[in-house]
Amino acid sequence: MKITKVETFQVAWGEGKGRSAFVRIETEDGLTGLGEASPMQGGLASLTIIAADMAPFLVGQDVLDHAVLLDTLFHKCVKLGPEGAATAALAAIDIALWDLKGKLFGQPVYKLLGGAWRTSLPCYASVGGNAWRTVDQVVEVVERRVAKEKPAAVKIRWDGDRTKLDVDIPGDIAKARAVRKALGDDFVLGFDANNGYSVGGAMRVGRALEDLGYTWFEEPVQHYHVSAMGEVAQRLDITVSAGEQTYTLQGLKDLINAGVRMVQPDIVKMGGITGLMQCAAIAYANGVDLVPHQTQPSIGHLANLHVLSTIMHLNKPVELADGWERVGSVFKNPSQPDADGLFHLPTAPGLGAEFNEEELRKRSIPISV
Repeated sequence: MKITKVETFQVAWGEGKGRSAFVRIETEDGLTGLGEASPMQGGLASLTIIAADMAPFLVGQDVLDHAVLLDTLFHKCVKLGPEGAATAALAAIDIALWDLKGKLFGQPVYKLLGGAWRTSLPCYASVGGNAWRTVDQVVEVVERRVAKEKPAAVKIRWDGDRTKLDVDIPGDIAKARAVRKALGDDFVLGFDANNGYSVGGAMRVGRALEDLGYTWFEEPVQHYHVSAMGEVAQRLDITVSAGEQTYTLQGLKDLINAGVRMVQPDIVKMGGITGLMQCAAIAYANGVDLVPHQTQPSIGHLANLHVLSTIMHLNKPVELADGWERVGSVFKNPSQPDADGLFHLPTAPGLGAEFNEEELRKRSIPISV
């Protein structure tokens, strides 16, 4: 089945709510597949790469030559990085091709990946912006999210100024302690430093988190200091996680070799569904947890669910980030977990996305070159 059209577009969610980056691939039989790229700066760089360098190559190609097409495009654009915008572009293409293949064969993507171990997946509430809040404000936001979403775990994120390290270590520990007190000793908690500490600062915070019974400590130091990340991981007892800013399998391998034991690549940055399945194999081979970072509540989320359903030893919930409700007027499923805090795996062909075409067109901003 030949590809006849590749469209790139942003979707604006409203004032101050940002833009998502999508690609639509159409075939000669009229089937379409939808993919999503990383939304950093609206995903504009990735969409431009697709429009200028990938779409002309893809038109006329066979959808089922999926792996050959991806590897060809990777090496065609390799001098762009290859990390970042180029790999996010490939992720969007990959997800769209899987969506198409599922529709072509009349099967949900997870069936094409080998089947699901589970069709319902618990969520964890990923609560951002805490660098700028007081202790009381952090507790208030966390308690509100827990009451609304019934998550299996909570991760508190800092989202601070990445040009500064160790800004307020006593204050950070105080916030972590207050959340533990509010939710009780048995509640599963994670702490995302968003690259906010030096090695020494990370050790100090990490020891406090161990005493407080936190389960994981995410990106304590700058992501590009792989050896430093590994040093912190090996010196602390708490599980140190990293990988949301890792874009290649080689980069993931380097993190694991450094000592990181929970890896968090993002499906819209790291090769899409194909890339995340490869990450799952590497994690399994090395005995580390795969807990993908994933903050996009539409196509990226559905793609992530399909992959996670296939992982035998999945032992962490699925990320539910801030602003999840923003896609409710366009994508109808599943924009929120159910009353028990569970996401349910779509069973329709492809990704199983259901959306309002008229609303999608109204919010779309075409990207072309």
